[in-house]
Amino acid sequence: MKEIDKAREAIKNAQYIVFFGGAGTSTESGIPDFRGDKGLYKKTFMGYNPEEILHIDFVLKHPKIFYSFLQEKLSFDVEPNDGHRALAELEKLGKLKAIITQNIDGLHQKAGSKEVVELHGSLREYYCMGCGREDDKFFICDCGGIVRPNIILYGEVLDPDKISRAVYHIKKADVLIVAGTSLTVYPANSLLDYFNGDEVIFINTSPTPYDSMATIIIRKPFSIAMKEIMSF
Repeated sequence: MKEIDKAREAIKNAQYIVFFGGAGTSTESGIPDFRGDKGLYKKTFMGYNPEEILHIDFVLKHPKIFYSFLQEKLSFDVEPNDGHRALAELEKLGKLKAIITQNIDGLHQKAGSKEVVELHGSLREYYCMGCGREDDKFFICDCGGIVRPNIILYGEVLDPDKISRAVYHIKKADVLIVAGTSLTVYPANSLLDYFNGDEVIFINTSPTPYDSMATIIIRKPFSIAMKEIMSF
């Protein structure tokens, strides 16, 4: 039996599917990944490494450079791909119970998914670090405080409530689908250790350090694989 057929059968028999995804799920929508050969981290911006710009200390010292980086590198006008839409359909069928994503682009929600745990926050939410004012887009605050997106920057820790939600869902899952992630970022990758279910489906074009835990490995792009799996 082909891997796609095995995945399709596992999903048919599943009662509680959880999806865990990374940047590779959005590259097919036109959003560059971070660590790939042509990723966001491969080129400097105004003389700075992007990982340096995305550190909380840098934001506090150089907010204008950070704002420019946001506008030029992290402003996306893109649509969900077939993979996002397939997951939304799987949720409507009552099979998929949660999406746990490392992405900050909001494409899962745009595709119609409801239960989405955004481990690293969202570019759809902004707030002022001075007075706490919130909005769904960038703004200049009257108080003069630094306005930032509600994302986890380097030097910050993940939201413990989101970690708890992710662990809750992964522990309950009988099928875990992992896609578009190198699984090299801690502590997000360690969440997979909480899975005690039956099937682990990996959808990645390249190997990961966690491949040994997979029962099914599909070496295809995320959107293509999900569209094929959902053709039942």
